[in-house]
Amino acid sequence: MSAIQTAGGDSRTRSYGSKAGLGPPRRRVPRVPRVAGWLGAAPLLVFAAVVFGLVLGTMVIGAFTTPQSAPGGARLTGANMSASLHGPYLTALIGSVKLSAVSALIATIVGLPIAHVVVTSRFRALREAVLAASGVLANFGGVPLAFAFVATLGNAGVLTSRFHLLSHGWNLYSFWGLTLVYLYFLIPLMVLTLTPALEGLRRQWREAARNNGANAFRYWTHVALPILMPSLLGGYVLLFGTAFSAYATAAAMVGSSVPLVTMQIADALSGNVLVGQGNVALALGVDMVLVAGLIVAIQLPLQRRSARWLA
Repeated sequence: MSAIQTAGGDSRTRSYGSKAGLGPPRRRVPRVPRVAGWLGAAPLLVFAAVVFGLVLGTMVIGAFTTPQSAPGGARLTGANMSASLHGPYLTALIGSVKLSAVSALIATIVGLPIAHVVVTSRFRALREAVLAASGVLANFGGVPLAFAFVATLGNAGVLTSRFHLLSHGWNLYSFWGLTLVYLYFLIPLMVLTLTPALEGLRRQWREAARNNGANAFRYWTHVALPILMPSLLGGYVLLFGTAFSAYATAAAMVGSSVPLVTMQIADALSGNVLVGQGNVALALGVDMVLVAGLIVAIQLPLQRRSARWLA
């Protein structure tokens, strides 16, 4: 009996001693060296440096230098950046910003209720069909999209002739016509962007709002939309960048009838208007990077705020 008590006491003592830190030290799991982590990310860093860093560096250098064929050779200058912010180049830059801002705003407003219907739908087949169609339509652009709209809503399009749209002032080859074409792939892209954020809204929040006397309108204005606002802004930035950098659709459909910075870059590089304006085209590219960077800088802090609620 005493032996058993002694053995039990020893085991309790050993257990207490190990908890108090008096026992043998635990084995520590070896940490992966920091160098190994950097080596694992090295391929991605090299890819980013080549694809983005090299291109951006070349663009910046070209924007602040004269062409090699110019008198005196290549030398530092600010004339390219100055030219990109004056005359038709400035008009094209403002036109691209306006077109991107308007089309992205409309796509955000229209895409939110569509994404909400998809998330709250009880029919799984409808949800999968809408998301699959959105994935296809979000990547449908360029010359095929321009041809589809010209054949449908152009001056001799099927719907234009059927409903006599020209007599009502319709013009596909205008600012609003191009906006309509951009919405064809921007709205599906917004649906794909907002679906995960809407899935992060918890049912308990709606129930708590209802228990406190809030109707659906108050729930959306005081709970859901403030939480979703950073995600909405993030989606808006994504749509803005997509529309801001689009080229093939506008080039195939409207050409130079709608002033866009991408059209000006193409004309400057190809010498359609003036010869030797390649460095001005690089300066226009720097302007585009600065505009996109400014919008992303505004959006990133708000995106971090939404991550705390929707995680």
